[in-house]
Amino acid sequence: MSVPEEEETLLPLTQRWPRTSKFLLSGCAATVAELATFPLDLTKTRLQMQGEAALAKLGDGATDSAPYRGMVRTALGIVQEEGFLKLWQGVTPAIYRHVVYSGGRMVTYEHLREVVFGKSEDKHYPLWKSVIGGMMAGVIGQFLANPTDLVKVQMQMEGKRKLEGKPLRFRGVHHAFAKILAEGGIRGLWAGWIPNIQRAALVNMGDLTTYDTVKHYLVLNTPLEENIATHGLSSLCSGLVASILGTPADVIKSRIMNQPRDKQGRGLLYKSSTDCLIQAVQGEGFLSLYKGFLPSWLRMTPWSMVFWLTYEKIREMSGVSPF
Repeated sequence: MSVPEEEETLLPLTQRWPRTSKFLLSGCAATVAELATFPLDLTKTRLQMQGEAALAKLGDGATDSAPYRGMVRTALGIVQEEGFLKLWQGVTPAIYRHVVYSGGRMVTYEHLREVVFGKSEDKHYPLWKSVIGGMMAGVIGQFLANPTDLVKVQMQMEGKRKLEGKPLRFRGVHHAFAKILAEGGIRGLWAGWIPNIQRAALVNMGDLTTYDTVKHYLVLNTPLEENIATHGLSSLCSGLVASILGTPADVIKSRIMNQPRDKQGRGLLYKSSTDCLIQAVQGEGFLSLYKGFLPSWLRMTPWSMVFWLTYEKIREMSGVSPF
């Protein structure tokens, strides 16, 4: 009958296309969070590249030209040597990445939670289901966003290359995409995708699972209600757990993505994420896997807080039920 169709056209867009709406809303929230915390991400990436033992095989002098300076001195060094705005170098592909990544992971997680696994009648969602859902959401979201993440990591290192007297590789974001595609083909855009999705699975197990579990525990078992205080406390917990679980995989991912490559697009330093892990531990020690942890944690926590508070608020303003 025509009546239901007419009634459907009168529904808000968020009800007519719920998944698309949630994808766009999460992308908006991620953009706000990314702009606010990107300098810490750049600092983290620079720290992760310092002292890379595998570069010695190529006779690269970068290991000597990048002394350990710590988070604050690294950030100040970028400002003094490259300029204040360079703290946001690579932010454009980072925003592209988070629109795709955050949209993909949030839609996937909610679909798994509401449709595939399902909550119990008392709205309880078992931890094991949340863990599996969070990891699967991270894998799917990150696989879709890998090309933008690759460009982001490589552009973040351009300022360092300039200081070392090396020619810049890219003129901008679109040139970076085109060059990577020309040199490595479609597969080149997914360089490092295995450690990338490994990291995403761990980070989302920490972020999505922790936020969802803590928030609903507080709402169901304490006097706290669905409000900004509950959202803030839950996001603080999720940021810490995500940083602890995700930093080692993030180090491996960044190094594989940034390594020099031959004409066939094959990495010259590492054969796989496992090889990168072994070389890092053998050449630099186990704690090398936590290089950049402090800026990663200091970024992940406010990023998580900004994202979740923004996401919950714009869902409320758009007439979508709380996460």
